[in-house]
Amino acid sequence: MKNWVLLVITIVVVFCLGLLASSVVNRKSEAQFAYTPEFNISENEPRNEVWGKTFPKEYQSFLQTTDTSFASYQGGSKMRDVLEEDPRLVMLFAGYGFAKDYNQGRGHQYAIEDLHNSLRTGAPTGPDDGPMPSTCWTCKSPDVPRLMNEKGIAEFYSGKWSSKGEEVVNAIGCADCHNPKDMGLRISRPALVEAFQAMGKDIEKATHNEMRSLVCAQCHVEYYFDKKKPGVEGVPYLTFPWKDGMTVEAMEKYYDDLNFKDWTHSISKAPMLKAQHPGYEIFMTGIHAERGVSCSDCHMPYRTEGGVKFTDHHVKSPLSNVANSCQVCHREEATELITNVYDRQQKAAENRLKLEDALVRAHLEAGKAWELGATEEQMKDILQDIRHAQWRWDYASAAHGGSFHSPVETARVLGSGTNKVQDARLKLARLLASLGFNEELPLPDIDTKEKAQKFIGLDIEKMEADKERFTKSLVPEWLEKAKKREAAYDTDKVSLTQDKK
Repeated sequence: MKNWVLLVITIVVVFCLGLLASSVVNRKSEAQFAYTPEFNISENEPRNEVWGKTFPKEYQSFLQTTDTSFASYQGGSKMRDVLEEDPRLVMLFAGYGFAKDYNQGRGHQYAIEDLHNSLRTGAPTGPDDGPMPSTCWTCKSPDVPRLMNEKGIAEFYSGKWSSKGEEVVNAIGCADCHNPKDMGLRISRPALVEAFQAMGKDIEKATHNEMRSLVCAQCHVEYYFDKKKPGVEGVPYLTFPWKDGMTVEAMEKYYDDLNFKDWTHSISKAPMLKAQHPGYEIFMTGIHAERGVSCSDCHMPYRTEGGVKFTDHHVKSPLSNVANSCQVCHREEATELITNVYDRQQKAAENRLKLEDALVRAHLEAGKAWELGATEEQMKDILQDIRHAQWRWDYASAAHGGSFHSPVETARVLGSGTNKVQDARLKLARLLASLGFNEELPLPDIDTKEKAQKFIGLDIEKMEADKERFTKSLVPEWLEKAKKREAAYDTDKVSLTQDKK
């Protein structure tokens, strides 16, 4: 009897092992088929749907970046009006475009649409109209490397933003990060390559794992428009201020040495710096970067469908996908991990908001000093302190995930910003007293975005009306011209193929 039982068990085990082996072989075959397709994608093909015909899984996941349902404490993909949430920012950006409009970015698929709709880009009526330069398109589309190859880098940067409106129409996607010959990761924007050269480094020597962050660092970084670059003077040439290092102090020194400013604050008259979004720089100071974790590991984790493993191109917050991002390494429950992140973000926000309050007061007090007859010599050091304090505040704030990526560095930067603004306000108190003003300057009523914008003299209703006319007239014209151009490109491509045959 025992022998019969052992025989049956053996047969069952062998049968199960056979099924397992068959499944493994089938899955390997599927994976080989899925990842070794034949493809013929043009060098500068900007249309993601063309790439998607060969890589459907990646493309279908990329399309999910249209999802705007997820909102976390400090991020997500949901549209959020940052100025409405925190009207103090209107005061901090007085005299600059960010006082008009500052919305949290949505998914990559909205890069073009959101730029069309932003009040910061104005309401141009033609190719030579509008407040912003063509350089503002640089991170928004795979049409950018196409145009840079066709026209030249400096020519792409030249002119107004509206001059490239009918050319830049495809959302951030495949050609921004991938080589069409072998799908390897590549750098498609010259600014990052040039930044490495300025630091004496060769980006060609970057490892594959480093490239999984560097393709993101093409855009998620601090940058400025250099109009004094030798050989292309007058062109707003996109440049990363990394020559002396990527710390907040190193970049501040770089700008100070150049006597560079993004704008002059309309209240304090301080020569201001606008931090863009130094996510990569702060990330590189954190524990995840130290342990070799890349941007893609958390924001584009692997997923499996039908036994095929591929990179999820639904680029999004890791907190919306904790199982595939955080819990690959961390064994805590999802709720505990999320709470841990929020705790760090909330603590950083406490210090950030205190620094904002002090900066608003410093700008107003500086404005009062000018009103009472302060001289440029009396104000020089004060304005420099305000510049440096707000640069640190903005550096920590605009990095978005900085308080999670590197909470220690974020706290350090905010702390040094607080010291700087306290120095400015102490000097202002002494100066105001010498000018006969010995009382505390009352704060205006700026508890809503609308009140703050009215206080600094913005006519937002007119801006919104002008923008609506622009999006209903010129934008459809751009998109129609783009369709005709792409259709002509496809026709030319077919005829060339037929000629070869």
